[in-house]
Amino acid sequence: MIDSPSIPASIMHAYRIHRFGGADAVQLDSLPIPEPARNEVLVQVLAAGVNPVDVKTRDGRYPAIREDALPFTLGRDLTGKVMRVGRDAVQWRAGQQVYAFIGQGQGAFADFVVVDGAALAEPPRSVDIVTAGAIPLAALTAWQGIFDQGLLEKGERVLVHAAAGGVGHLAVQFAREKGAEVYATASGDGIDFVRSLGIDHVIDYRSQRFEDIAREMDLVFDLVGGETQSRSWPLVKRGGALVSTLTEPSQADAAARGARAVRYTARPDGSQLASIAALIDEGRVKVRVAEQFAFDDLKQAFARIEAGHVRGKLVIKA
Repeated sequence: MIDSPSIPASIMHAYRIHRFGGADAVQLDSLPIPEPARNEVLVQVLAAGVNPVDVKTRDGRYPAIREDALPFTLGRDLTGKVMRVGRDAVQWRAGQQVYAFIGQGQGAFADFVVVDGAALAEPPRSVDIVTAGAIPLAALTAWQGIFDQGLLEKGERVLVHAAAGGVGHLAVQFAREKGAEVYATASGDGIDFVRSLGIDHVIDYRSQRFEDIAREMDLVFDLVGGETQSRSWPLVKRGGALVSTLTEPSQADAAARGARAVRYTARPDGSQLASIAALIDEGRVKVRVAEQFAFDDLKQAFARIEAGHVRGKLVIKA
């Protein structure tokens, strides 16, 4: 281990599930503070994003987790301070601020977490700790969906569904910065919010049919699924793509249109987070924190996620 700041105790608190279920399935446990492996970093969590996947994990609706793998610490992204560094994670030093999207099992809803050094980046300097904690999962989901999976290029046309949400409001900005022509669906006060991000083609899906407005799309980025996804196929041009974070898009529909159908899961990537931080610090991308909760109020944050129509991101702060 590399020298590190002293940690005042050997025990930490973490929100874990020992079974799948509703709000009562989440409990606050006392656990030993973990030691980082040679390529890992021990991070003190200062703020953590609260995401729909956390509720799906709690409920047992996230397919990668089996009940016999429980207990399981929840939480997938964070900002924090480096406390201890494994001997091979030489790019980090104790006392640095970092942010990250972390793999399953580590758990950001805790006082401390060990993170692979390659997943970390320095957070944007132009935002506060709470805002930084809101960024990683949503930003990497948007970045990887738009660019790694969607292969969006300058001058192409993209439709982003649910553009006012945590992932959507970042996806439309990344696409805009790439030089794409961006169409977006939203409703209610989300319409003005998305327009405020510099998006001209905002469709009120409650009063307008998006397929009457957005046509010949190089990419449809689906954050809704269901009927919205199936209705989107006629908009995809030959050679284009429909990319979803939810259900697998129809391969038959893709083949009939000479297009691609992709369902993906975001992965940790510190280098991409560094690029995203630069865009934020340059003022080219904005992050909206819809609501902030105390660490003790995680269940209330989950209830807010379940209520739906969150404009931006939710965060808990230590």
